[in-house]
Formats: sequence, structure tokens, C-alpha cells
Amino acid sequence: MRGRARRSGLWAAGAVAIGVLVAGVSGCAGQGAGDGSGELREGSAAKSATPGATPGQAAPAPAAPGTDARGVPLKAYARWGLAGPLAPAPAHPDRTPVLKASGPPVVLDRVRTRDKVVFLTFDDGAEKDPRFIRMVGELKLPISMFLTDSVAGSDYDHFKRLRDAGGGTIQNHTTGHANLRTLSYEGQRKQICGQQDRLAARFGTRPTLFRPPYGNYNEATVRAAGSCGVRALVLWRESMQIHNMRYAEGDRLKSGDIVLAHFRGPDELKGSTITEMTARMLRRIQDQGFTVARLEDYL
Repeated sequence: MRGRARRSGLWAAGAVAIGVLVAGVSGCAGQGAGDGSGELREGSAAKSATPGATPGQAAPAPAAPGTDARGVPLKAYARWGLAGPLAPAPAHPDRTPVLKASGPPVVLDRVRTRDKVVFLTFDDGAEKDPRFIRMVGELKLPISMFLTDSVAGSDYDHFKRLRDAGGGTIQNHTTGHANLRTLSYEGQRKQICGQQDRLAARFGTRPTLFRPPYGNYNEATVRAAGSCGVRALVLWRESMQIHNMRYAEGDRLKSGDIVLAHFRGPDELKGSTITEMTARMLRRIQDQGFTVARLEDYL
């Protein structure tokens, strides 16, 4: 399904107007791929990203033999279909903290920063490919996982291994992937708080971030999420399809963009795997001069 991207108030808090992401950036239901012209052929690698620091980033520490500045073995990039290393994220992020100690959660789809970074987020949890754990671990990918109990709950151990492999985080995506705008305040609270409780019991940490399914929310969603301990509703600016990205605005990434992907397998990716889709996403990011950083480090 598709949402509609919020165009303003990215860092505003409190009661917000009903918002969904604009057409062209897909949400959480199964979507076809949006192939574009200039697509790289399968198996081909994108232009190599400069392995040193990008503008606004600190110079990387000397790399060990056979590894890059991120400590990733150089051969791992070739193994996963990348032409060269991902640039290191800054040791000291350029950021203005947006999370509040009290009050309603903030709503955001981009982080204000001058660093040439974007953030990888994966939704739902239906696909549990062990090769993806290996990919995330070898490439040290910092991913934020927004899990839905009805599909991820059958094997939370998989997502624990995935979190530990790349230093990612586990966040909230409701118990049953409901369209929250169709529910009462209490119904929304049950979906959000119920998943907060499940994830806290299973992973030992109560999530601070929440993504409403399909990007659909209203003022009651913000209030309900806040009552459950959520500090931010996290939307997105781009979504990764099978081969290409879809953009909320324009046709290029911007610093601080939040990128949406899904835990999907070959049945939903027309024969592709989640590792192949992720490799394409990373090549698109490299092609545009960006690297990946941990979302939570910028909030």
C-alpha cells in the first residue's frame, strides 16, 4: 500500500494533522517494483564510493590490512555486490537532538544534519533469511527494525541475531499491522502498547521509536504512542522497491533522509532475495555520495 509523505513539520511535536506519505513512496503492504531508466544490470556493481571521509565527516582512522575505515573486510563488499567500501559515518554526528524528555512524541521523516548520511529502516518481519544476518554482520549495517508481532513474533530470535550482528535496534510497528486511523484511541493504544510490552519482554528494552503501518496516523495515534512510552513517530522520505528507490520529493537523496525497506522474500520480490534488494539499495546510496549511519545516534 502507499502512504503520503509529510512535507512539513518534520521536527514538530504534539498534536499533528492527519498525515500519510505522498503517493510514489510505498508503505507496508506488498508493492511491485518501481524500475527506472538507467538501472544497473543484475550482478553489476555501482561506481566505487571513495573509501575515505566524505564532506562534513571526520577523517577515518587507519584501517587494518585488508579492511576499510569501518573495519569491514574489503572482500565483503565484493561478496555482497558492492564495488567499493561504504564511507564511515562521522565519529561525532552533526545533529540537533529532537527527542523530548516529556510531552507528546515528535513526528519525523528526515533528520536535520549536514552529514552525508541516510538511515536504513526495515519493517514488519515476515522474511527471516539467515543470509541477511550474515550480510548485515559482515558489512556492519546499522539498521532500525520496526517489527510487527503478527509476522515477526514467530521467530524473534532471528531479529535478536540480526540486531546483534550489525549493532541495530528493535522498534515498534504494532501487534497486528492495523490501519490505525480506522481505530479508536483505545484500539490504537492496544496495538502500540501491546507491542511495546512484547518487545520489552523479549528483548529487554522498551522501544522509543514507533512507525505507524502504511504511514497512517492521526492525533489520537500521537497521544496513544506517547502514553506507551514512544518518543518519536518515524516516517520516511524514500522507499526501496525491488530494484530502485521511490522518492517523496525529487529524484535524489538528501542528508538525513530516512529510507524504508521491508523484510521480504522471493515471493514478494519477484524472485529476488532481501540481500539482493539491500545490495541494490546500498549501491544507490553510494552512487549519490552518501553512506549509512545509525538513526538513533542522530536523534
